[in-house]
Amino acid sequence: MNPQANLIFITSLLLGTTITISSNHWIMAWTGLEINTLAILPLISKSHHPRAIEAATKYFLTQAAASALVLFSSMTNAWHTGQWDITQLTHPTSCLILTSAIAMKLGLVPFHFWFPEVLQGSPLTTGLILSTAMKLPPMTLLYMTSSSLNPTLLTILAILSAALGGWMGLNQTQIRKILAFSSISHLGWMAIILIYNPKLTLLNFYLYAVMTTAVFLTLNTTKVLKLSTLLTAWTKAPSLNTMLLLTLLSLAGLPPLTGFLPKWLIIQELTKQDMAPAATLISLLSLLSLFFYLRLAYCTTITLPPHTTNHMKQWRTHKPTSTAIAILTTVSVMLLPASPMILTIV
Repeated sequence: MNPQANLIFITSLLLGTTITISSNHWIMAWTGLEINTLAILPLISKSHHPRAIEAATKYFLTQAAASALVLFSSMTNAWHTGQWDITQLTHPTSCLILTSAIAMKLGLVPFHFWFPEVLQGSPLTTGLILSTAMKLPPMTLLYMTSSSLNPTLLTILAILSAALGGWMGLNQTQIRKILAFSSISHLGWMAIILIYNPKLTLLNFYLYAVMTTAVFLTLNTTKVLKLSTLLTAWTKAPSLNTMLLLTLLSLAGLPPLTGFLPKWLIIQELTKQDMAPAATLISLLSLLSLFFYLRLAYCTTITLPPHTTNHMKQWRTHKPTSTAIAILTTVSVMLLPASPMILTIV
C-alpha cells in the first residue's frame, strides 16, 4: 500500500478514536465510530486476497449494523428523556439496545461470529489494531454508560463469552483465530465487572492490549501464522520465542505474571459484591482458554516437531529485537509486583 495512503488511514483511526473517547454527545461518538470503521477497511483488504475482501465485507456489515443500533438507542433515549448526553442514558429500552450494539462492536457472545473470520482474513498488523485499538472506543462508551446498564444481561453475556471463547479456541490450528477466541474470552472478564467497578474493566483492557500487542508483534517478527510453522520457529529467534512463551502464559492469567493481576482483582471484587458463584464459574471457564494457551506455549518452545514433517528448520536471524517488543514483553511478564502502585493509580 502507498505510504501516504497508509498514513491517512492510520491518522483517521487516531482521529476517530479521539473523537469517540472525548465526546459527550451521542452524535459525535457515533461519528468517531464511523470514521474508525471506514479507516480500517482498506487496511483489512489491502492484500486483495479473496479471504481479505470477505473479511472486510463482514467487518463493514457488522459494524454498520452496530453503529445503526447505537444511533437508534441514543435517539430512543433522546425521544423519551430529551437528553443527548452519553452519561444520561436512562431509558431501559435504550440501555438494552446499546448493550447489544456495543457487544456487536466488540465481538461479545452471541455477536461474536464475525470476529475470528475477520481476524483470520487480515494481516497480523491489522489484526493487532482490530484486537486492541478498535476496541477502545466501544469500551469507552460502555465505561461512560456503565451505571445505567442491566447487570443480569452483562453477566450472562460475560459468562457466555468466557465459555465460548475458550471452547471454540480448543481445536483451532490458525494462530489468528486462536487469538480472536482469546480476545472474546478476555472480553467476558471485562464485561462481568463493568457494573461493579468500571475502572477494573479499563485496567483489564489496558493490560490485555499490552500483552496482545507483544504477542502479535512477536509473531509478525517471526512470520508465524499457524501452529505447524510455530513448531519450527524456535530456530529463528530462540530468546524471542522464550519471551513469547512467558507472554502467552501471562495472557492465560498464570500467577507470577502480569495477566494474573486483573483476574485476581476481578474475582476479589465479584466476591465482595456477593457474586461468588459467577466468580467461580468464570474462573473455571478460563481453564478452557488456558488449554489452548498451553498448547501455543508448548509449540513455541518445543525443540523438535512431534511428528516426522518435511519442514525445513528456519535460519536464525541476527537482527536485533525491536525495542517496542522488548518493552512490551517485559511489561507483560513482570508487572505483578507493581500491583499496589497500579491500584493506587486506579
